[in-house]
Amino acid sequence: MATLPLFSKMQQDELERIAGGATLRRVERGKILFRAGEPCNEFHVVVLGQVKLFAISPTGVEKVIELCGPSDSFAEAVMFLDMPYVVSAQTLTEGLVLTIDKSTVLGEIEGNPTFALRMLAGLSRRLHGLIKDVEGYALHSGVQRVIGYLLADCKGEDCEPVGPMTVSLPVSKAAIASRLSLTPEYFSRVLNELETAGLIRVEKRDIHIVDTADLATYQPR
Repeated sequence: MATLPLFSKMQQDELERIAGGATLRRVERGKILFRAGEPCNEFHVVVLGQVKLFAISPTGVEKVIELCGPSDSFAEAVMFLDMPYVVSAQTLTEGLVLTIDKSTVLGEIEGNPTFALRMLAGLSRRLHGLIKDVEGYALHSGVQRVIGYLLADCKGEDCEPVGPMTVSLPVSKAAIASRLSLTPEYFSRVLNELETAGLIRVEKRDIHIVDTADLATYQPR
């Protein structure tokens, strides 16, 4: 637990209290962690692997809401609201998932302001991400969404403004396409277009970006 950002600066006694209400599970690929409509009395942290949060339309179409990787947490907001899960969660790979009981979280928040602030920060990041998603769906083309996904990690001081970079897709192209509100066929067409333009090279799940600046400024014809 001490290796996860949410708990990294907690004292030993604080970690022990959280651990008392936590369960670490080794999960196989394709495992349903919970379904929409089920009671939510806990939240979850991905330790290893990938988890998708998804919804099913009345016609049976699946929409990926979020892809959660190592150190990502989910279901906190629903837990605090005393609501059932509003989406379902399924593992996309083998992995480890840490589940923490609501009563343990509330008890720690009462006596640990730092932990409370970290929980708020996580919820704020998720809200910001949802706002960016809505903005992307409303204002950006499919090509721009794909480029934005490929360059998502190329932000901040640690990333060179120009030059090559390799992005390894953590899950299937179909899952990523759904996350971007695109069909798998359209997602593949965009990758082919970018490859034909000499901006990327695709090797299975590895996307080699020739120059991040050129990709960022690409305008489809």
